[in-house]
This record gives sequence, structure tokens and C-alpha cells, in this order.
Amino acid sequence: MPSQDSPLLWVGLGNPGGEHARQRHNIGFMALDAIARRHRFSPWRKRFKGEVSEGTIAGRRVWALKPATYMNASGDAVQQAASFLKIPPADVTAFHDELDLAPGKVRVKTGGGVAGHNGLRDMRRVFGSPDFGRVRIGIGHPGHKDAVTGHVLGNFAKQDQAWVEKLLDALADAAPMLAEGRPEDFMTRVALLTQEG
Repeated sequence: MPSQDSPLLWVGLGNPGGEHARQRHNIGFMALDAIARRHRFSPWRKRFKGEVSEGTIAGRRVWALKPATYMNASGDAVQQAASFLKIPPADVTAFHDELDLAPGKVRVKTGGGVAGHNGLRDMRRVFGSPDFGRVRIGIGHPGHKDAVTGHVLGNFAKQDQAWVEKLLDALADAAPMLAEGRPEDFMTRVALLTQEG
């Protein structure tokens, strides 16, 4: 059982570089940026084959990591950070895009399959186990498997901006519940804050 005093490692999955910044596949990076801003984390700096920022949420030390290795090699950065910081897989959470959830829907789970997500697949490879946390952020499915790559690597459309901004705000607002190990409350809070109103 992880200690309540041990640090957490929150990993945003995405691809580095300005050309990828607004793509659906990069919602994990966007989520960590929003959380780090809201909770006044340290400035991002290059480390562990990526960029890291650190802060405290709900009394827990949280390290935020955005791998700079491209999605299919995300595990290299995660393993380096987790190993150096002595953070077990149970205290690592990946924030990632999820095709099988409607846009803006969020689900938290530990373990399970990778559903074709290369970032999750590579994390499972380095840990030798699927038993890390996932914050699954819905980007919707384009309807046909041949359209998936274009959808995932496409930028959010102009009409998506309103719900994306609202969602990122909600994730940052609810982050303390995630840090406290209350995933159900976290999901409820995000859902409440993102309802049309």
C-alpha cells in the first residue's frame, strides 16, 4: 500500500513540438499544463527525457512529467523519472486521450488494457505491468477506423475550444481529489463542472 506521504508522478501523454500542441492526441499535455498553472507548480524544466514541474496538491507532492520522446517511446521518460524519484507504478497516473469516450467525458481507472494507445503500451512495457493509474480524457471516435489517425493527430476544431477550455479548468479544479486517492469524487466533480450551464 503506497504511503500517503510518498510523492505522486502524473504523466501527460502527448507529442513534443509546437506543431502537435493543439492536437487531440496531446490533451494529456494540456491537462498537466492546466493543473500545474492552477496549483502554482515550479516552472517546467528539461529532465528525465522530458519536461518536469513539481508542486503540492492536497498536501501531496506531485511531479508532473511531459515526455519529450514522442508517444510510442513515452515509457522511457516515465521509467527514468519513476526510478530516480523512487515512485512505484501504483503512484503513477497517465493523463491521455481516449477514443472510446465522448468528447469531454473523463474516467479514472487503474490497470486494464491499452486499447491501441501507444503511450500506454510503452508505459506497460517499461513497468512490466499495467497497474498504473489512467485519467482517460474523451476525444470521441470519428466513426470509422480508417479515420482514427487523422482524428487523433488533428487539431481540436474551433467549435471544440469552449468545451476543451471548460474541461481543462475542471481537471485543474478537481485535481486535489485525485491526489487524495478519491477518483470517484474527482470524476463527479469534473462532470459537474463541465455540464452545460
